[in-house]
Amino acid sequence: MNRRYYRRSGRMINGRGFWICLALLLAVALLGVVMYTSTLTINVDERVLEVQGLPTNMHNLRIVYLSDIHYGRWFSQQRCQQLAQQISDLSADVVILGGDYGEDPAGAEAFFRDLPAIRTRNGIYAVVGDTDRSSDEDTFEELLKTMKERGVHPLVNDVADVKLGAKDHLYIVGSDDYRTGYPYVEKAAERVHADDFVIFVGHSPNLLPAAMEARDRDGNTNWFDLGLFGHTHGGQINLFGYTPIRILRPRVGNRYLSGWLEENRTTLLISNGVGTEGVPLRLFAPPQIHLIVLKQGR
Repeated sequence: MNRRYYRRSGRMINGRGFWICLALLLAVALLGVVMYTSTLTINVDERVLEVQGLPTNMHNLRIVYLSDIHYGRWFSQQRCQQLAQQISDLSADVVILGGDYGEDPAGAEAFFRDLPAIRTRNGIYAVVGDTDRSSDEDTFEELLKTMKERGVHPLVNDVADVKLGAKDHLYIVGSDDYRTGYPYVEKAAERVHADDFVIFVGHSPNLLPAAMEARDRDGNTNWFDLGLFGHTHGGQINLFGYTPIRILRPRVGNRYLSGWLEENRTTLLISNGVGTEGVPLRLFAPPQIHLIVLKQGR
């Protein structure tokens, strides 16, 4: 009697274990599908930025920013074409690109070579990221040449003066990459005035300490009005602000993992980016591009 009971009990336990394992496998498979499909739709994050003393010709200026495409295995040429159309449809006055265009320097050059024309009134400006930067200077120069041929203005420790109307100027300061390049934020900052409207663009938020410590040509801090950064992918797999991937150095920290921040009277954006790196999966960090509309502050 006892023997039969244990045999039946064993069968019941084995059967229950099978169904538990199957349920877990299905849950993992479903989660994988959700994480993969979440990489396929690029959301548009729209924000109105009110600025005190904004020059007249910058009122209603439309700035489109995007970063981290990672053109290659997981981001095809067809998706690249769709991305270009999505950007053009936003009727941008200025387009700013934040780096990591391919999976490696060759992929970055292929991205710009294959990128369809993007409609914009006042140009496309771009910094480079860690996957774009080659230790071979000839290869890097070839990338910059391809960017220029495709109508993109590369900013490597440089400043773009975008003239708007008869007398107003938008200044875009672009840094080299923190990890693989040679950033000279202090030198670039000395070329602008804090009274101007200045956008600082760096691929990684790891540049922020240097940017916050830099001064304009008159020695003023708070020399830029808007800071744009990528690199983090929002964690790519983000569990309530925690990511298993170490992305930012301790001095910076996960405060700068994703989203909009106000700091020292400066507006900062850390974008989730467009593509993925390593694996084509995202969790609670959807891909995004950004439309920023400038308005006169009240």
